[in-house]
Amino acid sequence: MSEPSVPPPPPAAANNNKTLMLVLAYLGLLALIPLLTEKDDANVQWHAKHGLVQFFFFVIIWVVIGIVTSTGIGCVFVFLYPIVGLAWLAVTIMSIVKATKG
Repeated sequence: MSEPSVPPPPPAAANNNKTLMLVLAYLGLLALIPLLTEKDDANVQWHAKHGLVQFFFFVIIWVVIGIVTSTGIGCVFVFLYPIVGLAWLAVTIMSIVKATKG
């Protein structure tokens, strides 16, 4: 009885390219690169779209904080800039780690 043939593993370059695309998916507008180039990979497409949503969410938060802090009473909210920046960094790092580990 013969064993069923197993397909060969994908080349390492393709795996590195996918990892690179998953990292780019969470680096702000660089998410457009995997979104436009990797149309056949649903996983990369999902992460690229998710990365763009995250980026624009944080941009909107920064704009709102900027508008609020530009008023006289809003100057007490100026401490939110570094907090939002650290939150964006933490979410980005966690998303990249989660995407690359599967």
